[in-house]
Amino acid sequence: MTMDSNEFFAPARTPSDDTATPSDDAALVGGGDPVAGEGETGAAGSVAKPPKAERTPVWIDLLNPSDDEIHEIEKRFSIEVPTREEMQEIELSSRLYDEDGALFMTVSVLNKANTDEPETTAITFILVKKTLITLRYADPVPFKTFIRRVNRSPSLASSAEAVLFGLLEQIVDRLADIMEQAAADLEGLSNIVFANPDDPAHEQDHRAVLRRIGRAGNLSGKAKDSLLNLHRLGLFLSTQTRLKKDAKTRLKTISRDIVSITEHANFIANKVTFLLDATLGMINLEQNNIIKIFSVAAAAFLPPTLIASIYGMNFEVMPELDWQFGYPLAIGLMVLSAVLPLWYFKRKGWL
Repeated sequence: MTMDSNEFFAPARTPSDDTATPSDDAALVGGGDPVAGEGETGAAGSVAKPPKAERTPVWIDLLNPSDDEIHEIEKRFSIEVPTREEMQEIELSSRLYDEDGALFMTVSVLNKANTDEPETTAITFILVKKTLITLRYADPVPFKTFIRRVNRSPSLASSAEAVLFGLLEQIVDRLADIMEQAAADLEGLSNIVFANPDDPAHEQDHRAVLRRIGRAGNLSGKAKDSLLNLHRLGLFLSTQTRLKKDAKTRLKTISRDIVSITEHANFIANKVTFLLDATLGMINLEQNNIIKIFSVAAAAFLPPTLIASIYGMNFEVMPELDWQFGYPLAIGLMVLSAVLPLWYFKRKGWL
């Protein structure tokens, strides 16, 4: 049975060449589609002359694989591929383990970060012998980017470890870019929240601001979850004796980057909390101002209402009713009783 999957091979070497050199002889089994499409397992890679002898691929990328493809991988490498449900489990023992020399590593990767509904998707890395198998049911940006880079520079896929660390570096770089963009968005939100209300150009839509703050908080939370998974994976890999010196050096660099981005994500989370509290405080202030206006209006119109009520009782013995200047006097008293409280409130600074 022919697998409909991405299979990348290491660049070909000449018999006399002791070191890996970039070459255009990276071969791909399964077709010539440059990029695997969403919702199907496509074929991608550098198209070149087919190898004369069967070679072991350094990377098999399974995107939305069928049951037949899963069974073929299990038979081909004598492993048991985790199911989609098992990939969602959060226990550390279910995500990072060694089974008969094959390393199984499942991490949550941030996906759809530029949309209003970012999500984390579980991706499993299986390092078996000299092959890396990636099992995924989504197509996040780091994988697309790394596949394009491998197509341009096949030397990036010189070994399974090189592909693994290349993918991890790409995921970390993507998270760094997302955190930088989130920080820039929050800076713009700060200017909006704390803008001068007396500025004629100042118009706030608090609902829109709250939505943007909520999206930034949701994004930073999912990024922290992905960073936590990557940190655990790094600790797991650091205990593996099969890694070479250069691989461990790359792992240390990735781990330092993860720690740095995690600190930045914590800063963004704190700023989201601060802006959320500030926005809610501004909303409360505006509501208090509105209530204050109604309270002042009620206090100002209470004395005129009292005067009008007195002269509206229509008792027989009310001298002012027969007085020629009774009506103007009543009107004057009502106006004066309304103006005096307003003047007093203004003098106290309550208006």
